Amino acid sequence: MSVNSRLPGFYKLSPGDRLRNASHAAGLEAADLSPLVPADIEMLALADRMIENVVGTLSIPVGIAANFTINDRDYLIPMATEEPSVVAAASNMASVARHHGGFRTSSDLPIMVSQIQVVGVADPRGARMRLYEAEAELLALANDQDPLLVKLGGGARSIEVRIVEASEAVYVVLHLHVDVRDAMGANAVNTMAEALAPRVAAIAGGRVRLRILTNKADRRLARVRAVFDRDALGGADVVTGIVDAYRFAAADPYRAATHNKGIMNGITAVVLATGNDTRAVEAGAHCHAASSGRYTSLSHYEINADGHLVGTLEVPMAVGLVGGATKTHPAARAAVRLLGVQSAQELAQVVAAVGLSQNVGALRALAAEGIQKGHMSLHARNVAAAAGAKGDEIEAVVERLKTGGHVRLDKAEVILAELRAGAS
Repeated sequence: MSVNSRLPGFYKLSPGDRLRNASHAAGLEAADLSPLVPADIEMLALADRMIENVVGTLSIPVGIAANFTINDRDYLIPMATEEPSVVAAASNMASVARHHGGFRTSSDLPIMVSQIQVVGVADPRGARMRLYEAEAELLALANDQDPLLVKLGGGARSIEVRIVEASEAVYVVLHLHVDVRDAMGANAVNTMAEALAPRVAAIAGGRVRLRILTNKADRRLARVRAVFDRDALGGADVVTGIVDAYRFAAADPYRAATHNKGIMNGITAVVLATGNDTRAVEAGAHCHAASSGRYTSLSHYEINADGHLVGTLEVPMAVGLVGGATKTHPAARAAVRLLGVQSAQELAQVVAAVGLSQNVGALRALAAEGIQKGHMSLHARNVAAAAGAKGDEIEAVVERLKTGGHVRLDKAEVILAELRAGAS
């Protein structure tokens, strides 16, 4: 049966009716899609308010990373991820960092930037100067849009005007810099940009096209540093291997992509657990990795005078504690309570520390026993469960998979059949 994706009025239906309609349109039984429906009906109602055309929810495992000391304070850090070994690696390397005081962090003020693109300007450089001359007026107009933000100590702080030369056009682009306090800030800066657009167009003598935030949040950086004990890592050769792995990533974009993915394994897991925008953070991080003109490693590693590994990471971190899913999703609220962070800047620093710890864990595995040993040990449990193993059968299948050296579904199915045959 072919699928008919034309579903008039679909958005008007309840989640249950949407699921039934979608099942019918796809030629499926309703039971085929029932795993999408949460047991908690209130969670389904909440999901229906968060996005469009909701039929259900998808659960992601949430683990707690332990052993983290950040700026002399201990944290229990929730991480939402489906990937084995991520939580374990971050926790393990956090324990190694504790030997030398844990993680030290800093961060910029929570400045987000909106862009206002002006087209058709006859004198772009003259327009640039005119806009700078009107900065006080423009900032006042922006702050009029959000008096509560201003009352909380935030608000529009400055402007920057750029001339962007495209292939067949020259654009005047005004950047509005806004201190968004404990918000991620997209709504605040977008509202201000919309309000400024007519006045910016009049001053520049052109027409405004786009007015929206940029996810290149390079005025909102989080920084972290830690010393990882040489002996706890496995000795001088392992430390040298980690530095060699880093240098490879710094020099080669093919390696850098996977290296940075490891960093984001940690970062994205905390961002998701706290209800923040994973795509915004990821876009900002990867853009930052290419800020030199070529894509390279986000993290840096060196060996100090005592032979220990020093790891550092600087990354844009547009996260918040107010607004969005962080305030509306009960699991996100619980995660924030567990963390106990008091500001968006503190949250940003915690997230960066997890990214660095996860990265060191991956590099240590690569430099020592190889990435597959630890990863596959955890992956084997998923494979055993996918083969149909239950209860004690899972560990029995895992042990035989590891002994055989091939963690594959077909192998797991054969092992499970043999175990059940032997037990009968």
